Amino acid sequence: MQNLMAQAQKMQQLAAAAEADLAAAELTGNAGGGLVTVVLTGLGEVKSVRIDPKAVDPEDIESLEDLVTAAFRNAAEAQRELAEEKRGAVTGGLDLGMLGF
Repeated sequence: MQNLMAQAQKMQQLAAAAEADLAAAELTGNAGGGLVTVVLTGLGEVKSVRIDPKAVDPEDIESLEDLVTAAFRNAAEAQRELAEEKRGAVTGGLDLGMLGF
């Protein structure tokens, strides 16, 4: 029983370290050849959005909206991959979401 508690405590420490790594990580998504750039943390929080003035056409707002959406999707995919990598290293690939991890 004591060994099980020690393993659980070690897993909690590893999970906390993985979350800290994710919070410190910055992932960038681009669209339109860099016309729109989005930076997210490893936890999915938005750090910044940059729009090149060349992407702004008052007659074609829809294209700019599409570029922003694509940049967010690109950054979010990178964030998901990093989160899976960091959290998977802690859990050995087990999904512990239902247990609150």
